[in-house]
Amino acid sequence: MIWRQVLLLSCFSAVVLLSRLREGTSASVGSRQAAGDEAQEAENRQKLRADELRREYYEEQRNEFENFVEEQNDEQEERSREAVEQWRQWHYDGLYPPYLYNRHHI
Repeated sequence: MIWRQVLLLSCFSAVVLLSRLREGTSASVGSRQAAGDEAQEAENRQKLRADELRREYYEEQRNEFENFVEEQNDEQEERSREAVEQWRQWHYDGLYPPYLYNRHHI
């Protein structure tokens, strides 16, 4: 009879011990999981920041290139205008009105 009480007491203590161990491991797993979530969020924030910096860099490069192209076009247009003006002055003989008013209409 005593051996039954000892066996029952040892089984009951084993159940209590296992339940405590399971709660402890679930708590430690929960804290590890929370730490893992925080690390994942930090990594995501870093990736978003890197993407934002990359986007800003490429936008700045595109704006600089557009400005460069616009300046080149303006310079080319100015050179062409000056060349046409020089041609008009060279070929104008003074007898006719300026070139713009002496166009041949077809």
